[in-house]
Amino acid sequence: MKRAISEITPTKIVCVGRNYADHAKELGNEAPSEPIIFLKPPSALNSDGGTIVRPAISNRVDHEGELAIVIGKQAKNVTRENWRDYVLGFTCANDVTARDIQKKDVQFTRGKGFDTFCPIGPHIETELDTSNLRVQVRVNGETRQDGNTSQMIFDCGFLLEFISSIMTLMPGDLILTGTPAGVGSLQSGDRVEVEIEGIGILRNDVS
Repeated sequence: MKRAISEITPTKIVCVGRNYADHAKELGNEAPSEPIIFLKPPSALNSDGGTIVRPAISNRVDHEGELAIVIGKQAKNVTRENWRDYVLGFTCANDVTARDIQKKDVQFTRGKGFDTFCPIGPHIETELDTSNLRVQVRVNGETRQDGNTSQMIFDCGFLLEFISSIMTLMPGDLILTGTPAGVGSLQSGDRVEVEIEGIGILRNDVS
């Protein structure tokens, strides 16, 4: 069943870093022993068909296609056994990143928090098995990322248990579950597509 993205208003966007071993490796990092989480502000939200605006202070803006979990009801201390009870559904996301700023700052907030840096869509899919889904990113029709959720170090149930032990998740909150290998830069005039099996295609132009 499909639900409209416009139905949700997240209080927070929780992102998981380095959740695919090959992506951690391509950035010169070790695979983590527990989830690395950070936040994007809700003001970074962007829609299917919206424009990603490259900030003038950055020389390297990257795409990161990801499966996003949409929280359906208040969640605190969720267990892996019942995590689906707290989920409205799933959508495509692009964790757009000013890579040069991220490296300069070491932590992630500024490099990933610019306005327009969190496109989601095209809709929410409420019935989906997330254990084995193909995740692809194309830029101007060229495939850049081609992975599978089965490659995640920490699966969705583990992530929801871990994150909800730290903070209360509210209806409409988003969890971005990490990106596979193949991240690359976006230039003005590019069109980037994030396609996830069973969901659809999130399309955005870059300015």
